[in-house]
Amino acid sequence: MTRSPISAAGADARTGRPSSRPSAAAHAGAATSTEVAERLRFVVARLQRRLRQQAMGDLTLTQLSMLSSVDRHGPLSLGDLASHERLAPPTVTKLVDKLEGLGLVERRAVASDRRVVHVAITAPGRRKLDAVRRRRSAWLTQQLDGLPPADLARIDAALDVLEHLAALDTPGGSTVRPEATAGGRP
Repeated sequence: MTRSPISAAGADARTGRPSSRPSAAAHAGAATSTEVAERLRFVVARLQRRLRQQAMGDLTLTQLSMLSSVDRHGPLSLGDLASHERLAPPTVTKLVDKLEGLGLVERRAVASDRRVVHVAITAPGRRKLDAVRRRRSAWLTQQLDGLPPADLARIDAALDVLEHLAALDTPGGSTVRPEATAGGRP
């Protein structure tokens, strides 16, 4: 996939038409935190939407999210899964029924309290999730491969700051810059 280079003025260098995104040069030194926040939110949402599109198949995005939560956090009670997914318990029960019917999760009684049931991912569920992750990674790798080396390096450099930003878990939390920590990482 060939990409149109973006000039410093924000125009497509090949066609001369305005780009749909402002250039980095247009933002250098002039952007406020609010402007950066709005642009970052938009870009992250758009990229996330594109990544989700790569996962489309026989599962809904909600089912994939639940499967991922069970994989990441281990066997979970239905209540804990509802909390992780921010869904109503009856909705989670229906979704787990569907995933269980597909053989992707299983319900397990808790030995210490037989009234409690945990949802665990099965081997086929893990294979399905791994396949989705591979498709998403392959798509993103293909997109990155189409970038000029300088742009790829800029994205790589920005990841340290973005990782630090993602690690801030409270509003108004630490504002220590990544370069102030050892090795540039929080």
